[in-house]
Amino acid sequence: MMKTGAGKATGNRTFISSLLSIWKSTAGMMILVAVLLLSSCQKDDIEPIQQPESIIPTRFMIEIPGSISSSADLKSTQVDTLQGNQIYEHLRTFISVGEFGAELAQDVMLAIATLNLNRPLEITFISDEDGRTKHISIIENVSFEDITWQYRLTMTDVESSGIGLQVFWSLLPLKGIAIINPYNISHVTEEIFENTHFRTDYSEAGELGFDAHMIVSISGFPLPDPINHPFALSKMKMFVGKSGNMVTLYGNSLHPNAMFFTNQTGFNWAFVAAANEALDIAVAEVGLPPMDLDASDRETLLGTYSIQNVLSNQILSVWPTINPEVLNAYLYHTQAPGYFSQQGFVQGGTAPSTAWQSLEQHILTLMPYNPTHLLNLVIGFDE
Repeated sequence: MMKTGAGKATGNRTFISSLLSIWKSTAGMMILVAVLLLSSCQKDDIEPIQQPESIIPTRFMIEIPGSISSSADLKSTQVDTLQGNQIYEHLRTFISVGEFGAELAQDVMLAIATLNLNRPLEITFISDEDGRTKHISIIENVSFEDITWQYRLTMTDVESSGIGLQVFWSLLPLKGIAIINPYNISHVTEEIFENTHFRTDYSEAGELGFDAHMIVSISGFPLPDPINHPFALSKMKMFVGKSGNMVTLYGNSLHPNAMFFTNQTGFNWAFVAAANEALDIAVAEVGLPPMDLDASDRETLLGTYSIQNVLSNQILSVWPTINPEVLNAYLYHTQAPGYFSQQGFVQGGTAPSTAWQSLEQHILTLMPYNPTHLLNLVIGFDE
């Protein structure tokens, strides 16, 4: 559970890594919520109708291969020593942030599904987690974002009227949206998360050509001290699609305090990636455009603002007479694309073997989101 100070990094742990551990605790809290519901609600409130299955979905995410998603701690990095391999490793951490957001939504679903809720209903209970009154309602045939959904589940903190969880979904095929505000799920959560929202759009309908896909969005993520953690993210939007063993990823994360060699701050980690689940290998291409750049074409986002171009331009603006051999040595791992194995980043520019070839070709068809779309991203509930 989230305790005061739990979101602060210590030692060589990054702020993001420490917060990932918090999310794991929050997911554990959701399981506790289910137990509390079972023990705290009036029996009449959840008396089951004779139906064999819960209407609550138990699948709501796609697992991302560890080669391209890792919450492993990163060593503290000074802004004047960040190199290409570290930028690629940061990408793995940022992708894991999105994956944990989706995992949190799925864990909530799994917790509530244990109640075997199989009809529209309302439940009020006192949470042992924060001692506050919570209310859950499930209603049918709700319109949200111009789509009519079979069901909507809303969990509210009664005393503040703040929504902690809202899920819209339809079955056969499964498709839905889950939105979470961890602070209103439990006020034990630190107050700095009061405006933090996670959203997962999940579909098995195949409308985008994948067996399943999800879009994970994060907004209002609290930023730590920029001196110690300049690369922390505040927002993120990531697409993940899965067909067979191929996992497709693209998206952006927003880093308002990020800086490299000049005084310029505020960058967007724009990325495209593909992973082979069976081999646990991946390929990724990363761009570092300014966070307020209004551009949607691949050449600008991943070409003009490639890792190599951005770092090279900044270094030359500060040290215009730098020895070219020194510069080239420093930029060695900045070439695109970056190659990953089970151990993480391997190298940039040249594939370790032909095993990565199909992934190389696949990412050429992908493009990140427009950075300004992420800058203006707002996640909210249907109130």
